[in-house]
Amino acid sequence: MTLAGGRTFKSLREHRNYRLFFAGQITSVCGTWMQNVALYWLILSITRSPLALGMLSLARFGPFTLFGLFSGVVADRFDNRRTVIVTQSVQMALSALLAAITLLGTVSPWEVYVIAVLTGTAVVFDLPARQNLTVQLVGRDELPNAIALNSSLFNTARIIGPALAGIVIAAVGSGWCFAINSASFLAVLAGLLAMRTSELYKLRDRGRPALFAGAREGLRYVRDSRPVLVLTAIAVVVMSFSLNINVLLPVLAKQTLVAGPRTFGIISACFGAGALAGALVAAGRGRARWRFMLGGIAAFGVAELLIAPLHNVVAVGALLFLCGLCYTTYTSTSNAAVQLETPDHIRGRVLGVYFYAWNGPLPAASPLIGWLCTVGGTELAFAFGGTCALLAAAAGAVAVKRSPPGSLRRPALEPVSA
Repeated sequence: MTLAGGRTFKSLREHRNYRLFFAGQITSVCGTWMQNVALYWLILSITRSPLALGMLSLARFGPFTLFGLFSGVVADRFDNRRTVIVTQSVQMALSALLAAITLLGTVSPWEVYVIAVLTGTAVVFDLPARQNLTVQLVGRDELPNAIALNSSLFNTARIIGPALAGIVIAAVGSGWCFAINSASFLAVLAGLLAMRTSELYKLRDRGRPALFAGAREGLRYVRDSRPVLVLTAIAVVVMSFSLNINVLLPVLAKQTLVAGPRTFGIISACFGAGALAGALVAAGRGRARWRFMLGGIAAFGVAELLIAPLHNVVAVGALLFLCGLCYTTYTSTSNAAVQLETPDHIRGRVLGVYFYAWNGPLPAASPLIGWLCTVGGTELAFAFGGTCALLAAAAGAVAVKRSPPGSLRRPALEPVSA
């Protein structure tokens, strides 16, 4: 497998707008990961309840259940760059509010939950628009490479952000993580505003879909496209039950490993380091293969089963590295395949459905994972997640065995003229 080479950083070399996007995102996403870690640690410190962590995920991801199927219609209807500027600005303001109430010492769980709901709503509309913007930044030829590089920056931030969060929480408290996150949005906004709109690739045959009719068209396309349907169904199981890291890692650090925020930051960074390695592997690959993706899911499941009985930080960290590597080989391959399978005019709506599969079931799944941690510790929760991943990989293999072997079916990759 090629970790680096001629293809790995091609989108960064050849597209100025993408370089601006990438530079702004890596700063902002570091701040986002600091906030994610601090948010769950804050709730666990206030309530001392694993179930409360599940309720926090319910607050964060509940908006996906309510609005996820419609967010793609917004992405197909409006200018993606402008939509992302609005959604990122809203998230910046909400992070500043959370920082203020935490630093003033007046924060309570209900306030955190309300801000989490509002932030989650902004993220719902940000995600398909931001993904759809990637096509406009690099064109269809370089889309798989750009998606893998997006994943690499996300997972670089997953390493840096949690590690910094652990230090900052231990030194001055969670509130400063929220303040740093708010300031970090300035970088991505500056990058978006500095883009040359004349160099954006045009999306073909775009219209102005109505809200409900447009959502139905997206669902119909997913239903009728076998590869997209299989990928979406796998995402429901894997993302809900196997990759619920936000709930599992704080409990693993605090209760199973009997440690503090620094250990929480370290094990989160181990997962992120593996995810970064997986993203670079994916960026160096030219094609999206079923075997590569399903193998990543299966290996992730095995790693979770091995983590379940462990109480050693080093062993857990090593296996979380493997989990992270498998996570990005799966998610990058799946994301690229869905986007390449979908025509420009409906891609936002299909991405809305796809990311609904990622996040929509989490409000129901996260309290379940929290409950499993309460009754059986992280041992039971990791065993459950690993089993679900293995079953998803096996079901996916059965579903596609009649498809042409080797590669996910891809349309012709013709460059879109500016």
